[in-house]
Amino acid sequence: MPTYEIEQYELHTTKYQVEADSEAEAIARLLDGEADPVDNSQEYIEVAGLPVNENRKLADQLRKLGVSIGDIIPSVRSIEEA
Repeated sequence: MPTYEIEQYELHTTKYQVEADSEAEAIARLLDGEADPVDNSQEYIEVAGLPVNENRKLADQLRKLGVSIGDIIPSVRSIEEA
């Protein structure tokens, strides 16, 4: 059975709360890991994927496996046999 390396590309957004005296200090504290994520604020943003029109055979195989895809194969940036 072959092994594949898949590069997954996903973008998420999360809201954080942090006490600070200014916006700059708040950002600095966030980047230092001192901010707390707001519960249930993480949102998945699908922005990348392999174009179906350039990967028709793979798209057809994924559909047969029950994977729901539109114009792109979501979140997959690349796949190659290792």
